[in-house]
Amino acid sequence: MMLSTIDIALRGASVALLLVLAASLFRGFGTVLAGRLAAAFALGSAAHAVTASIGATSQIAAAQASVIALSTGNVVVFWLFTRALFDETFRLRWWHALIWGAVAAFSFVNCMWIAPASGARLSIIAVNLIALGFIVLAVAQTITSWSSDLVEGRRRVRVFIVSAAALYGGLNAVLQISLSGSGAPEIASTVNSAALAAVVAAISIAMMRVDGADLFPAAPEAQAEASEAAVVESSADQKLIDALMRLMGDERIYRHDNVTIGTLATRLAIPEYRLRRLINQQLGYRNFNVFLNEHRIAEAKAALADPSQAEVPVITIAMDAGFQSLGPFNRAFKAITGVTPTEYRRLKASAA
Repeated sequence: MMLSTIDIALRGASVALLLVLAASLFRGFGTVLAGRLAAAFALGSAAHAVTASIGATSQIAAAQASVIALSTGNVVVFWLFTRALFDETFRLRWWHALIWGAVAAFSFVNCMWIAPASGARLSIIAVNLIALGFIVLAVAQTITSWSSDLVEGRRRVRVFIVSAAALYGGLNAVLQISLSGSGAPEIASTVNSAALAAVVAAISIAMMRVDGADLFPAAPEAQAEASEAAVVESSADQKLIDALMRLMGDERIYRHDNVTIGTLATRLAIPEYRLRRLINQQLGYRNFNVFLNEHRIAEAKAALADPSQAEVPVITIAMDAGFQSLGPFNRAFKAITGVTPTEYRRLKASAA
């Protein structure tokens, strides 16, 4: 009885904190995609706090199955959140909603019909393997984008937030798989609720200790104001900026394979952290790949508009500018110009 009471209290505390966090995130950062996804992730986590129970196999009602479906679909939201948080060129696509809907629908059908018909253990294993898959994707996204992140405050907190959420999600999935159908004692669910409450509290504290403008990208108008302010404050580092621009403009170092911020820092003979701060605070970029791609796209635009290169394939222009394949080039080009490379070339040819 005591454990049940503690379990309910911990769940209630987690739900309350998550709802407050969701409201705060939406109010403060609802104008940017990462902020909206963070709020949605907090709401989905609240649904998880309500329904999470280790080893439970009893029949459930449709209303509870719906909440469980929202909780299961939250792993997709977590994956999308990590993408939007660390890649400012990321945009939601229709198929992202389709993936979320498919995962949530499978969870609902699983709860209502598959589990009663074929046994709860296999159903629990299937759902939690899906959850583990999306957690792995989220962690991989965090790792691969780490080196290109230029925002120092976000670099410090990002690993903690994603690692804590992924660690809890992963352990919860492993426990669900290993203890499903075993009649696990109440202590397992209570410990799980305590771990969730601790993770939610720790993430909330971490987010309060970092400037929200560092963690989330600013709205376009705020970014423009920040860029103007950065120009005013850049006089002390002007020589370094000039040297960096020579590397980009004269030497076209962005064309080189696997160019990294460490490569540029070595060429400029300065510490890597100083170059990150320079590009972020003085030039207004939050992501190193965006900084590189703007130079690459500028070269590609000039080539596509050049009548003498009208017969040069788009893929050749893309690779000459430093892109490794056509897909990333097309996405980056459209994100900056609003049109595809082929459309851009056609528009320039008709205007000539």
